[in-house]
Amino acid sequence: MKNCTVYCLGLLMLLGFQNLGFAQDDIFGITNKAKNPKSESSVGNAARTVLEMFSLEVSGGGAYHLMNMQFLSDRPSLYPISPIQGLDTYQYSVNDTLALSSNQWISPLFNGGIRLSLFNLITIGGGFGKEWGRLDPMRGNEHEFAFEGGTYQLSKTYGTAGLVIWDASKRRSFLKWQYRKYSSNNLYMQSELRQRARQLYPWRFIIEGEFGKMKLSKFVSSNLTAQTPNYQPRLAVSDNPYFGASLRIEREISDYAKVFLKGGVEFREFTFSASDFSESQLIKQQVFGLQAGLAMTLPGTKRCKIQGCGVVMKHMHDGIEFRGSSIFRFQNRKIGQWY
Repeated sequence: MKNCTVYCLGLLMLLGFQNLGFAQDDIFGITNKAKNPKSESSVGNAARTVLEMFSLEVSGGGAYHLMNMQFLSDRPSLYPISPIQGLDTYQYSVNDTLALSSNQWISPLFNGGIRLSLFNLITIGGGFGKEWGRLDPMRGNEHEFAFEGGTYQLSKTYGTAGLVIWDASKRRSFLKWQYRKYSSNNLYMQSELRQRARQLYPWRFIIEGEFGKMKLSKFVSSNLTAQTPNYQPRLAVSDNPYFGASLRIEREISDYAKVFLKGGVEFREFTFSASDFSESQLIKQQVFGLQAGLAMTLPGTKRCKIQGCGVVMKHMHDGIEFRGSSIFRFQNRKIGQWY
């Protein structure tokens, strides 16, 4: 009889804990166990889940570029190269290679694109960019190579691939590794670990690679012949794609909005043709840029529009998940975040 009583009490306690667990999952109408939480159908739910993986972004900033060229030609008279006045001691011959270089600012530059996040680990994206730059004469070996014009406008289409090296989930994993030396029976340190792991950590660091194609959309020339019909600029973009690498730092301002700062370097190539377009010289450009921007994740959860519902967190109505706040606010806010 006594054993039967113990077994019954144990069974009741087990059922109570299970019911308590279900109740906690469903408190305030919030649940993670709904079959189709975002839509009435499984297809709609899958589509909305995929939609939340995409984000739109815009950015702007400036850059500093370096240009260099190894000039070698048996017909240098076909290029705008000449000795620098007062520095004409260097005797140039057709067998010599002149190391020429210049530097100038690119400002402003703008980018806009779309990005796909996979497993919070990899990002894939693409977009369109526009920039305005200056072209100072390249100098070296007491010679000067003067471009036809002093400014240019360039457009580019690009693709990106990134690797998330640090974010909230990696921080939690690092904290668990850091607290591994404490026993699971050490309640104080285990409580401290849980508190630190639950803290809102809005930062995200991504290493990105970029590649794409460029196009000189406008080249402003000081030479009057540039305004003549059928004029063909001698400066052109190389057929090879450009490559770049950057570090992107993101800070979440809500579940769907984040600001970011991106700095990196790009490696590009141009060509400058002889006056009769019989040959060309290769010009290499390195661009060191810094941009700030805003990224908006496409919301897959619909905004609640039911009259009288004042829930500001994500919640359920008839088995469908809704959000109760703007996309510019955190949806499931914690203590101290109820604004």
